[in-house]
Amino acid sequence: MALLETRSLTAFYGDFQALFGVDMALAEGQTVAIIGANGAGKTTLMRSIAGVLKNAADQIRFDGRPVGDLAAPDVLALGVAMVPEGRKLFPSLSVEENLLIGRYGRAIDGFWSLDAIYEMFPILKERRHNPGTALSGGQQQMVAIGRALMSNPRVLLCDELSLGLAPVVIKDIYAAFPKIRGSGASIVIVEQDIGQALKVADHVYCMMEGRITLSGKPSDISRDQIHAAYFGAHA
Repeated sequence: MALLETRSLTAFYGDFQALFGVDMALAEGQTVAIIGANGAGKTTLMRSIAGVLKNAADQIRFDGRPVGDLAAPDVLALGVAMVPEGRKLFPSLSVEENLLIGRYGRAIDGFWSLDAIYEMFPILKERRHNPGTALSGGQQQMVAIGRALMSNPRVLLCDELSLGLAPVVIKDIYAAFPKIRGSGASIVIVEQDIGQALKVADHVYCMMEGRITLSGKPSDISRDQIHAAYFGAHA
């Protein structure tokens, strides 16, 4: 049984339909990548899973339970945490205070603590008293990841981790993934960097115009197939 799955998931912004019958699944201990161009529906999918957008209850299931109609705090309490696109740090709080915010709503004991976050990202310990938004983009991304991990999630949703970051910084961010997986978290990443997504994922879904256009293991998917699924067969 999948730990997390969507079943014919639809999503709307007012009268605008953004998702059309999306089916995806994440197994325990797995990393799934969602790829696609801007406007493909990737972030809407993540917002739906996280409870930011409400859906029909049975369109999203977590650990066998229908959760599509739950609000974001209730989804977090179950163990699904999101690293949002753009990081969304609190500018009035220090790095450490931003990290501690992650404990609210799901303050359970587990692998992740301030010490564990600082061990993974030592620069954050050095700058723990600095305002969160005074850091570089890459360091802010580390804070956003750490904040989500502080809830000791069973599922970590990562929306556009590499957006706007230099390649060397992206490499440092993704170097943390083995430790995150080792802590027991299953991961869903949204990425426009196809190469990076294929490196870390056990399974890849490609989206275009709110639909899944390709799905499979990275080793079983060719670049031509990805190009066709990403841009359309006639691109």
